[in-house]
Amino acid sequence: MNYISTRNKSEKCSGAEAIVNGLAPDGGLYVPESLPRLTKEDFINLAKEDYPSRAARVLSLLLSDYTYEELLDYTTKAYSRFYGDDPCPLVNIDEGVYVLELWHGPTCAFKDMALTMLPHLLSAARKKVGEKDKTLIMVATSGDTGKAALEGFKDVEGTNIIVFYPSKGVSDMQKLQMKTQTGDNVCVCAIEGNFDDTQNAVKNIFADKKINEEIHAGGFKLSSANSINWGRLAPQIAYYVSAYCDLLDEGRIEYGDKVNFCVPSGNFGNILAAYYAMKMGVGVNRLICASNVNHVLTDFFRTGVYDINRDFHKTISPSMDILISSNLERLLFEISGRDDKLTAERMKALKTEGKYSVSAKELEALQSLFSVGYADDEETKETIAYSMDEYGYLMDTHTAVAYGVYCDYVDESADETPTVVVSTANAYKFPADVYEAVSGNRVDDAFEATEKLCEETGEEVPEPLKGLKERPVRFEEVIDRSRIADKVVEYCRQASNR
Repeated sequence: MNYISTRNKSEKCSGAEAIVNGLAPDGGLYVPESLPRLTKEDFINLAKEDYPSRAARVLSLLLSDYTYEELLDYTTKAYSRFYGDDPCPLVNIDEGVYVLELWHGPTCAFKDMALTMLPHLLSAARKKVGEKDKTLIMVATSGDTGKAALEGFKDVEGTNIIVFYPSKGVSDMQKLQMKTQTGDNVCVCAIEGNFDDTQNAVKNIFADKKINEEIHAGGFKLSSANSINWGRLAPQIAYYVSAYCDLLDEGRIEYGDKVNFCVPSGNFGNILAAYYAMKMGVGVNRLICASNVNHVLTDFFRTGVYDINRDFHKTISPSMDILISSNLERLLFEISGRDDKLTAERMKALKTEGKYSVSAKELEALQSLFSVGYADDEETKETIAYSMDEYGYLMDTHTAVAYGVYCDYVDESADETPTVVVSTANAYKFPADVYEAVSGNRVDDAFEATEKLCEETGEEVPEPLKGLKERPVRFEEVIDRSRIADKVVEYCRQASNR
């Protein structure tokens, strides 16, 4: 299967090349030239298999230059790092309502589902395309991607990784996870500014030929572990297929029945994976896109206008504090009839004017599938408390945004379709806010809040977060966003001299 750019579909490459490159040369995002379809027989067979087998089967359809056997080897190794019997269990909390827990990996966030796989995919891809230079993974993170990427790529041969995060835009627990990261090939740096500032600076480096030449002179080639990289997005499609298979296997639905997926959304990668899973055959009734008060996506799906000329808000769901949802470009490409020139024009308008719009016909197509809503911080805390009181189920601040938006959706629509609420992080990654929600008391120190949250709820602290307080801090540098390119070039020089 070939891959094309959302901004120039005449340029084609293999799946391995798309993973190595990360971003297309024209700044566009790679998408499959065509999407494969799973048959009824496929779903019946997959329902009987474990998660590594399901994921390998889905990936083998999307990455034809990898064999099923090698992909199964990678999925088996990747998901053996997860705790518990199932990497992504589906938990029934109410009649027809399920929570897909994606946080049982080494960093307690959904990014582990893809970022334990990506190092295997990238290492194999380097060999398949004959890449001689070392790969420099460059990541902008709003919290969870950074730690998951660092953990996935630490000490991986032929690869170095540098992560940038907004200094005041992640939780204390997320920040400490990154600052204490081990590994000889890793670097972490905080940025003065928000996530959009960080993400824009990183994307500009990918597009800057002069900087890329300097990086190449140091023996490196740039790639990405953000969801702009197809190697990050493809493994996410697998867990939507798997959730549908779980419902089939448990007799909750029959093949052909449709379900809703409600997804907390910031950069739009997670819910886009659900969209691609639908295109591959998963029965989907509605995709419910849940935002916090940075509700640029809610406004877009309601009006057809994407406009980032607005105030930016810091919230208790920081991984969603995003105004530029990079993966929306892939959806724009699809709903425009794969019009690469129009997609390129819209992305140019976003960069120069801070906004673009879609046609009435495109908006109608979007609204026929997507429902939207948003929740502010107070509503999010109320949802956390309600879930704990009503179901004895502890949600983090992002999952609670999704569940709150889902409840609003049901009130408005009376839709009784079985619904999967996607849970993206363990509650202990945001202990101060979650503790305040369930107890009414505020404790700002993350570790004291962790202890009190455990006492209040009886929920055990996940193994990866235990002992975090005692780990030595390695990375404390904070720089202005204008210095990100200099930092990358400097890091390459230092790494090449080791």
